[in-house]
Amino acid sequence: MSPQHQQRQCPSSDSTMKGDGGGREWRRRGPRGDCADDDDDDNHDDEAQASRRGRDDNHDDEAQASRHETHAPRRSSSSLPSQARRDAADLAALGHQQVLTRKFSTWSMLALAFTVLGTWTTCAQGLNNGLVNGGPVVILWGLVVVAVCNSCVALSLGELCSSMPTALGQAYWVARLADKAPGARLASYLCAWINTFGWWTLAASQIAFMSDFVLAMRLMFLDDAAAVASAPPGWLRFLVYLAITLVFTLFNLVACRREAVLPAFNNFIGVGFVALFLVFLVALPAAVAADSDLSFQRPSFVFAAWLNRTGWPDAVTWLLGLVQSAYGLTAFDSVIHMVEEIPAPRRNAPRTMYLAVVCGALSGFLFMLVCLFCIQDLERLLSPPSGFPFIEITQSTVGLDGAAALIALFIFNGLGQGISVLTSASRLTWSFARDGGIPFGPYFAHVDAKWKVPARALWLQAAIISLVGLLYLFANTVLQAILSVSTIALTMSYAMPILVVLVVGRDKMPPREFNLGRLGPPINAVSLVYCAVTTVFFFFPSQPNPRPGDMNFAIAVFGVMLVVALGFWVVQGRLTFLHTAEDVLYASDVGTASDLLPGQGAVAGRASDGGKHRTKPSAED
Repeated sequence: MSPQHQQRQCPSSDSTMKGDGGGREWRRRGPRGDCADDDDDDNHDDEAQASRRGRDDNHDDEAQASRHETHAPRRSSSSLPSQARRDAADLAALGHQQVLTRKFSTWSMLALAFTVLGTWTTCAQGLNNGLVNGGPVVILWGLVVVAVCNSCVALSLGELCSSMPTALGQAYWVARLADKAPGARLASYLCAWINTFGWWTLAASQIAFMSDFVLAMRLMFLDDAAAVASAPPGWLRFLVYLAITLVFTLFNLVACRREAVLPAFNNFIGVGFVALFLVFLVALPAAVAADSDLSFQRPSFVFAAWLNRTGWPDAVTWLLGLVQSAYGLTAFDSVIHMVEEIPAPRRNAPRTMYLAVVCGALSGFLFMLVCLFCIQDLERLLSPPSGFPFIEITQSTVGLDGAAALIALFIFNGLGQGISVLTSASRLTWSFARDGGIPFGPYFAHVDAKWKVPARALWLQAAIISLVGLLYLFANTVLQAILSVSTIALTMSYAMPILVVLVVGRDKMPPREFNLGRLGPPINAVSLVYCAVTTVFFFFPSQPNPRPGDMNFAIAVFGVMLVVALGFWVVQGRLTFLHTAEDVLYASDVGTASDLLPGQGAVAGRASDGGKHRTKPSAED
């Protein structure tokens, strides 16, 4: 059996997972999600010491080889923090070795999640969608609706993450909770593909926004006629898109060589996001107040104006206008896919996700409020020469020079945001490969010992993101298509495990630190209704009977992804994805949790295996 074919069983407890040749049977685990029946760390250590007795000198030889490959320093169990040992044991109980280090603090992870959401910046980038699909009513109150619904989604996923903290996230939970249902592994596989593709297209959308903003900077210095005539062709936008993709990938590759760099970078970008937010919040209204030629919009316009420039009925227009807010509050599952790199994930991951949504919603609402009050020429905003209403608002209030400086800082922050998006996406790509979902999974699950990062997964997603950019050569509405498909895919991946929880019952969830209790069912129900409604309407084109170049290609892109995923399932996925085997590493055989840390213990999985455990050690070990 290959190393990735696994089964977990706890002989001394009531927790088992049995392979049946095509699926798995899961049973209740201990309170920490591991295979112990009690919470007593001392008992765990006693069993660990007993398990280690009888191992001969070959143990040290193999541990030395593993340590050489992973570059992890050897530490005794007593020298390891108890939380690190528990985290490693938790991950082992879910089927994986701790390969990536838990280098992110709670604050640096919150900075990453807040940056990835980037609600106020993404709302600014997609302001044109909100203006034509309902106007200020949808921009402000639609954001409130989306914030409430996405808070429910974040709470629902946070509870699941607290019970099963693994980087594969939603797909793993579907498999775990619905294992006895027909087609459970296929549903989990499709969930993994949808989630991964959602992150690839989310990264593509951020790169596309930054590409267009970079090119729009030049148009700011031209008059309207020249700006329209100088609109960049598709091939130029595609080349800039490729260049930014390469820069993002290289930064993610290089930054992980020193463990402190990536968390420090996320802290820096997070602080930059807050600082620039405050600058815009003060600069725009101050400029309007200081210039007698400028004026604020009336409150009746800001809070109650309705604009429908789509041709759709008002109800459809309202739902289409939610794309702007939904895009700005989507991707909080970045925390889920980085969960193997933060300490105490059962406690910290749910809290970080929820706080990211709350902070994002508050910043987005305040920023949109300021932008709407500072609008000077609405008609010009609906057809901006630069292509971005936000640039026009900034330029009309603070002037050309001030706008150029602010937009340059905005682009700098957006580039930092894109790097964080690729970081999260690469961890999901890696975990999907690690669990046998991607063709050549063991190859792409490799964690490079030199770079300390899943480098092959990074380059794979860079290639796929580059292919998504080819849409620039065929459509006039590239941003709308990529933005829609990323929001749709991520929303669907959120809905699938929540639906499974509602169907199989909350009692099937493993023990968890974060428990919604009686509020769970209504919160889950609100989440599911929101995901279902928005998924359907986000496939709609921007107007009825669109021309071929103005179609919403989201449904075509999403359909191609599903066909490819089903093809891979038939060829390989049904044989390799989350498959079990007869002889595996049992958690109770590992010894102390320190044996599960990189390079520690003869039974530890190697970094080159992507953190998969080896089969159960032989008597010689």
